[in-house]
Amino acid sequence: MRIRVFILSILITGSIFAQDFSGKATYRTHRKSSFKLDSTTMATNPGIQEQLEAQMRKIFQKTFTLDFTKSESMYKEVQELDAPKVPSSNGVMVMISGSNGSTDVLYKNLSEKRVANKKELMGKVFLIKDNLVNYNWKLTGETKNIGNYTCYKAEFEIEEEDIQIDMNNGEVKEKKVTKKRILVAWYTPDVPISNGPGKYGGLPGLILEVNDGNETIVCSELVLNPKEAKEIKEPTKGKIVTRERFSEISLEKTKEMMDRYRSRDGNGIKIKIGG
Repeated sequence: MRIRVFILSILITGSIFAQDFSGKATYRTHRKSSFKLDSTTMATNPGIQEQLEAQMRKIFQKTFTLDFTKSESMYKEVQELDAPKVPSSNGVMVMISGSNGSTDVLYKNLSEKRVANKKELMGKVFLIKDNLVNYNWKLTGETKNIGNYTCYKAEFEIEEEDIQIDMNNGEVKEKKVTKKRILVAWYTPDVPISNGPGKYGGLPGLILEVNDGNETIVCSELVLNPKEAKEIKEPTKGKIVTRERFSEISLEKTKEMMDRYRSRDGNGIKIKIGG
């Protein structure tokens, strides 16, 4: 019985892939906050940690859309009228690094295996041009349903270097930590494109859910061949940089901003770069 179902799935997939098709997937994101206040701030502001964590969870609950064809896609944040602001209370300010702005656009060209990512950082626009990220996925065979789609599980082990910047009593410190974590993705062969939300892809089907240990992205709506398909345009504006150079610039800008708050007495801020 399993063999018959598998053969039927292949036939359906092949039929869809043989056609020119387009689609639109809507994703919701949820991210763990990564910050820590010093003991002085915690003592003088009881409950401030819990309050800020609750506000940060709302900030990282975002909606994105992925407009795609077989060979191209455009991923961007849905702008909200009343977007939550970075929390601050009693002089305590938490700065967020690495979050996607509502004007950011990630363009992928699957046939040419390249990306063009327009990002705004502290008022300046950058255009990150690079190759598609190559994930050496391990297919587990485990399945689950997401909406009406049967999805298959894939895993990839990530080893990366995180940079943490702490500021206590006006002193800025930088710490590098190497971490390993498991990237888990759920894809459906019923939509036979090697694509997914954000930078993710490389599987034999559209990724509907992904978790990198810090952030979870889940597809909430999927429309194939919409009546009014959105035109996919590659971003062209911004200073052209590589992914590595943009990471360096992000770190430099974060340090600059930290320096501006050195005069704040008694406030401890911890920022995680990357992840």
